[in-house]
Amino acid sequence: MKLSPELIQKYNKPAPRYTSYPTVPLWDNNISSEDWENKVKEAFKLYGKSKGITLYIHLPFCESLCTYCGCNKRITKNHEVEIPYLNSILLEWKRYLELFSEKPKLAGIHLGGGTPTFFKPSSLSFFLQEILNSSEVMDDAEFSFEGHPNNTTLEHLEELHKLGFDRVSYGIQDFDMKVQQAIHRIQPFEKVQEATTIARQTGYQSVNFDLIYGLPHQTLDTLYTTFEKVKMLRPDRIAFYSYAHLPSVFPAQKSYESYLPNDNQKRELYEFGKANLIKIGYREIGMDHFALPNDPLYTAKTNDTLHRNFMGYTTSPSKILIGLGASSISDIHLAYAQNEKNIEAYQGMINNDSWAFQKGHLLSEKDIIVREIILDIICQHQAEIPLDIWESLNEKQIFNLKEMQWEGLLSIDKSKLKVNSQGIAVIRHICMQFDLKLAESKTQRQLFSKAI
Repeated sequence: MKLSPELIQKYNKPAPRYTSYPTVPLWDNNISSEDWENKVKEAFKLYGKSKGITLYIHLPFCESLCTYCGCNKRITKNHEVEIPYLNSILLEWKRYLELFSEKPKLAGIHLGGGTPTFFKPSSLSFFLQEILNSSEVMDDAEFSFEGHPNNTTLEHLEELHKLGFDRVSYGIQDFDMKVQQAIHRIQPFEKVQEATTIARQTGYQSVNFDLIYGLPHQTLDTLYTTFEKVKMLRPDRIAFYSYAHLPSVFPAQKSYESYLPNDNQKRELYEFGKANLIKIGYREIGMDHFALPNDPLYTAKTNDTLHRNFMGYTTSPSKILIGLGASSISDIHLAYAQNEKNIEAYQGMINNDSWAFQKGHLLSEKDIIVREIILDIICQHQAEIPLDIWESLNEKQIFNLKEMQWEGLLSIDKSKLKVNSQGIAVIRHICMQFDLKLAESKTQRQLFSKAI
């Protein structure tokens, strides 16, 4: 059942994506280098030895600007930046190794960007081999990277596969040429088809596509054509994201404002895309994500073992995510830290034997409880709400939840909250009713993208 136009208008307001709680703008920034080191040691002792650690490595360079993109990136064609940047990351990794009480077990690595395949295969191979040599790889570890179809070569795929990578995620966004021209991301279908085929022939077990709805010039007709091409290539997972229009943060987005679909049209695009994905065999995982029935992500969803962190939905049981590189975020269950976004500043701090984080947050006991509630809502679409959390909600939050219940978006039975099928579309707003930090904050909602 689709949301009514009235509910779309009501709930298409800015809301956090909840890849963490508290969300980054609401961190207390109450963390020193000594605090961070102590929390890393504590977290490794509690969780790292049994469940391993996951690494997110941010590789920020791109040769051209994609105007829709909200990631931290640096546009350059100078490839001499590769080795100095990678060497800085290795120095940062060495600092973490000194905190661990034993050789760390790697549960996963993800290379994000930017464009990781901006880097030469030989540069990536040298860099990753250094990390692997200092670690023990767990049997069920998952190594993945983000690739641009235009510059992900056979050599990239082969070198990374030799090192244990078996999942690649391609940023497709849309196959329509007019849309691609508007967002400055031109990649013909044939190029994507070639990149997908080569990855599978090389031995990759999972090929994922990132798609976006709400882009300039997008219509139901153009989206239908996009999904016909998706059906031909049949990626294992699909992230079908809502376009985040934040021209005050990313000025390049102003160039196509007049060509964006309105709120109702954007919701129609999502409902149409979702229906097409389900029709061709995909299962809905959660907010914006779909997978084939035999994919581990869907298995985790059905087994109630799905997790969510700064990288999105994951099957990894690891509670320690170490972010390496400029702007990377670390989540060690007990605390968060985000590195300096400026590349030169990041390298300067690391090369001077300092930590490079610019902000952080030590989680309180209540933070941890609320985080589990929000994670359960986003991953399992239901959650047990302890009495002390109900009592911590303000009048507006209680009223909003009752109204959502009346609207058929959720149900509440004693301490249990369950999101109904219609409510999945506004799940960010449901989570927001338990966001104690946001409720007491004066943070501007413009920092967050619209929820629908």
